[in-house]
Amino acid sequence: MKKLLLGLLALGLTTQFYAQVIEDGMLPEVEVRATNYKYLNSVDNSEAAVPVQLLQKKAAQFDIKSAEFYEDGSDFYRVYFYIPDGTIVAAYDRDGQILYTIEKFENVALPNTVTDAIGEKFPGWKISKDVYRVNYTQEKGAVQRYKVVLDNGVKKIRVKVDEKGVFL
Repeated sequence: MKKLLLGLLALGLTTQFYAQVIEDGMLPEVEVRATNYKYLNSVDNSEAAVPVQLLQKKAAQFDIKSAEFYEDGSDFYRVYFYIPDGTIVAAYDRDGQILYTIEKFENVALPNTVTDAIGEKFPGWKISKDVYRVNYTQEKGAVQRYKVVLDNGVKKIRVKVDEKGVFL
């Protein structure tokens, strides 16, 4: 029994020696694909609704060169991204950089800065509908706006707020 256990132990240890053999001593290279980081940094709103963030990341990571409609001679491509909550129209150059986007999302969760500002200015009112719009350009960055319909049971009013909670 003692010889059997020692034999199994020796066999188990010897197989470990061959687990990490690298033939040339180098690890394989990894290709890193750059995304549209300027766009993502500009529209970065960590409090934005999850569907909004996911669609914005999809637009930023879209590889125009692998699209079936890509042609070497074209300088401009317009791509539409849809989800039930909204859309993004993104324009790309031939290298895959986002030139501009037009984004519209309806009835998504509002950031705390917006809901707090509305609650302070309009106590007793509730949000019945909202539209989140983002316009991004390479030169100006992102302009984020919320159009909100407030309801107090008798009246309805519309207000516009930016991402910082400032009324427009």
